[in-house]
Amino acid sequence: MAPALPPIKTNWTIAYGKVWALAQGALEDLLQEESANQVPRPQKDQVLIFQTLATFYVKYVQILRSLEVAYDQIVHPQKRRVIRQVLDGVMGRVLELKNEMVELEFSEFHYYDDVLQDLKLTPEDIEIPVPKYFVSEKIKVLKEREKILAKILTQNGPRTPETKITMTKIMSLEEAIRVIQVSERARQGRLRAKFMKEIRQEEEKERKANVRWESSLDRDEAATRIQKVWLGYSQRKKTKKERLDEFLFLGMVPPAHHQEVSVTILHAQEIEKARSVVQEEHEAQYQQAVVSIKDTIREVEGPDIKESLQEQIRQWFIECRNATGKFPDYPDEDDGGSAVIFAEKTPEQVSDTQVTPFHATFCLFSLSEVWHVRDESANFIQRFDAELVKEEKRREVEEEIRVQVDELMRQELKNLKLAVDRDKGKKKKKKKGKKGKKGGKKKKKEKDLTADRTIESLFEELIREGLLVRPPAVRLSDFIGEFSYLGTTLRQADVEPMPSLSDVRQLMALHGVLPLGSQAVHEKAPLLKTLLLTGPSGVGKKMLVHALCTETGANLFNLSPANISGKYPGKSGLQMMLHMVFKVARQLQPSVVWIGETEKTFYKKVPKAEKEMEPKRLKKDLPKIVKSLKAEDRVLIVGTTRRPFDADLKPFCKVYKKIILVPRPDYSSRLVLWRHIILRHGGLITDLLDLSSVSKVSDGYTQTHILQAVQAVLTERRIQLLGRKPLSAIEFIGPLARQDPIFKEEEEAFKGAKLRLRERRRKKDC
Repeated sequence: MAPALPPIKTNWTIAYGKVWALAQGALEDLLQEESANQVPRPQKDQVLIFQTLATFYVKYVQILRSLEVAYDQIVHPQKRRVIRQVLDGVMGRVLELKNEMVELEFSEFHYYDDVLQDLKLTPEDIEIPVPKYFVSEKIKVLKEREKILAKILTQNGPRTPETKITMTKIMSLEEAIRVIQVSERARQGRLRAKFMKEIRQEEEKERKANVRWESSLDRDEAATRIQKVWLGYSQRKKTKKERLDEFLFLGMVPPAHHQEVSVTILHAQEIEKARSVVQEEHEAQYQQAVVSIKDTIREVEGPDIKESLQEQIRQWFIECRNATGKFPDYPDEDDGGSAVIFAEKTPEQVSDTQVTPFHATFCLFSLSEVWHVRDESANFIQRFDAELVKEEKRREVEEEIRVQVDELMRQELKNLKLAVDRDKGKKKKKKKGKKGKKGGKKKKKEKDLTADRTIESLFEELIREGLLVRPPAVRLSDFIGEFSYLGTTLRQADVEPMPSLSDVRQLMALHGVLPLGSQAVHEKAPLLKTLLLTGPSGVGKKMLVHALCTETGANLFNLSPANISGKYPGKSGLQMMLHMVFKVARQLQPSVVWIGETEKTFYKKVPKAEKEMEPKRLKKDLPKIVKSLKAEDRVLIVGTTRRPFDADLKPFCKVYKKIILVPRPDYSSRLVLWRHIILRHGGLITDLLDLSSVSKVSDGYTQTHILQAVQAVLTERRIQLLGRKPLSAIEFIGPLARQDPIFKEEEEAFKGAKLRLRERRRKKDC
């Protein structure tokens, strides 16, 4: 690794610097285009509005991908801070555009196949990246938290809910004896049938052996038959090889070594790890320099700065005295103190020139111009720039000294007024600033029910009660699915297409990962407090929740009706449980609160078999909790359901305003899934395995069905035989046939439920 570091710091630094520069230029051009071609509202041509928004969205996603790569690989600490500000801004702008498209079409799913075709892009170019810094910059905290969680689970383990006794019909003694007799006779019958089958097979073998010995051939005829069989076998083998060579030449099949990881890719991964080590070293050096340089400026330049400020303020006293005949009033600290005196604009003028949150972030983009004109030919190691640190810390020291000077100069101004103006110090009524009364009575603060307890003790109790759980390590990229290539075409034909799994993955990245991963994005982007995942059983709803936690390093709280049943009973117990969960969720954010089978919380009528579970415990408190979540709280409530039609729609839609339908995989997604799952479980894909046919036959089956079928076939014994006996499509048919697929009627029910939810939201917004 040591010899490889010097080229990393030279050639690769230049390469990623170019990536950053290209992203900067594209962003500047896009901002000019967006401001020049702003679509006026209202606009009758809805198609034109959507096309404009979709084009901007696709371009911003491309810039986001480039900036994420640059931020992850550039090792210069000051450059990374500039990129980080712009990266957060671009992520927020992507979310703003997505929100505008949702409000325009009242649908979470949008299709960009025509835009991609116009811009000559591929579906991979608009894949939302998950910034690595979401986890890497807090890896120490996450590891420490994982140790605590593992220790508590090892010592005590989560408290398992009490076993529920299901009410069964009481049988009489005669009925019980009859059932046992029927079962025993059936067992004996099966054994007898198996025994007779074995006898018949043995008899058949003996008969065939006798026939074989009775018939005999002469040597020439026997040799001719053997030659025919061998020549046919060898010719078929030769033809197969020629056909494979032709396909390889035409590029219709991948080469034999395509499944092996390239040496170049492995080397690139090693370099990326080495660069992350260099990043940490440079960041540590930068943090040390920040403290030492600031202390030096405070000691060396502090007295001069203080004296200069005092002279400027005294000069202002004299000028105001000469102009108006009296000394001015000193600005309050809340208004900015003496900084307001020398500002180019008044506070009112500043407030009149406000811009949107993320466009304000893009204004910081001008900071990057510093690096265009800066000569860094000698800084090939890419350490921090001391001069820029001095400039930044000099401003901070000046602000700190200004506060001290303001206190002194207020007193000096007061003395001058007493001495010159003979003002005896009559107190003037202070004018109420902008921070006056804004909404009548102040809201009462929520009472802290656990004020005498530490967060660590609450954290430990929630783990023991099974309310805070450890999510499996699942990446969002593990949710395999293909892009929808005909979405726009179908909508133009007035056919609403089913969303693809790729669309679902994109929405989870947009609405879940990006806001939870970045505090700046969460506070400034359209606020999302709740998210509902609905779809048939086995399509990966729970997996998406786990991936959301893995990609952002979020805690996972389980408030599913089945999990909270019997815990913290009574009204006071429920309040205590919710208080503890959301207090820890806010303190240790980001956090995901998962409510599985959330339709049970909003039952119209609770079934008799579930009354003891009390599934509607959260129905009244959940809307209040959602309302209490603020922009600074990186807490997302995620509900999953496979039966949304069982819920009462009015309160259901009030809580879950963002609904994502997770459908069963379509043909293209099934094709990718079969290949991915077979390879992951140790299988080998040859030309004897017709994946296209298997994907076609498995229509209606979910990801879980495909996974279970592959696991049933690829046993340890079968994997050992792959060299002699390659996999065939027929092997997977049996395990699939033993499972119940998702029929079209059930899928249409989900589609209809989502349309009803969307229609309800449309009426509410109108």
